[in-house]
Amino acid sequence: MIYAMFAMVLLTFTVAAQLLRLRLKALKAGHVKMSYFRLNLGADIPDKMAQASRNYSNLFEIPTLFYAAGAMSSALNLDNITLIVLSWFFVATRVVHSWIHLTNNNVTRRFSAFIVGNICILLIWGQLVWSYSVQRL
Repeated sequence: MIYAMFAMVLLTFTVAAQLLRLRLKALKAGHVKMSYFRLNLGADIPDKMAQASRNYSNLFEIPTLFYAAGAMSSALNLDNITLIVLSWFFVATRVVHSWIHLTNNNVTRRFSAFIVGNICILLIWGQLVWSYSVQRL
């Protein structure tokens, strides 16, 4: 799972770079003042910047359950093919979710990727519990 977790880290930094680019662009164009960034509140900001900001925040929500599962899997030596496949599938759903969120922002498709990713997390945790239980027998 470590490689899938690293892919998630790369996705997070890719979205962070996009957010930084959009923030600098908005500052240069005068769409946002530097004071906005004190609290990230109180200003009408460009939609693309808001989307990137929200997507960046999303990468610190459900994926925390993924990182926790990966840490548990490694610490307890529970990695197996099912966990690895589910992990990469989860990463793929997050890439799709971010891509949709940062481009056309089709809410229906974005929600579908979100739901499939959440199902992956539930299955990953179910597999972890199962593997741990079997290992303890």
